[in-house]
Amino acid sequence: QVQVRDSGGGSVQAGGSLTLSCEYSEPTFARYCMGWFRQAPGKEREGVAALDTDGSTRYSDTVKGRFTISKDNAKTILYLRMNELKPEDTARYYCAADYPARCYSGRFPVQYSGQGTQVTVSS
Repeated sequence: QVQVRDSGGGSVQAGGSLTLSCEYSEPTFARYCMGWFRQAPGKEREGVAALDTDGSTRYSDTVKGRFTISKDNAKTILYLRMNELKPEDTARYYCAADYPARCYSGRFPVQYSGQGTQVTVSS
């Protein structure tokens, strides 16, 4: 079973930046699609970024152009660089791995997720 550990959250002012990190328990890049989703209190879970097994990336419309997903193959770490943060980005962020079929259908990975890391953006 894939185990993930996410970190890097914090509090920033609007317009600021944060980078989230996610360590995987095994070299999963070739077997699973990976990504990030977030959930704010009282709101539905929202997929924000995905890195498919072929290396392609996808983003939700709400973060496109501001967030960048990337990976470090040698360290088996997934990153989410978040720029131009807005108060509406405030949420708990989770990294996740999932079976490729889910991502091939255009959905964001959720199957194996970490404990999450809190991101708070103040106006």
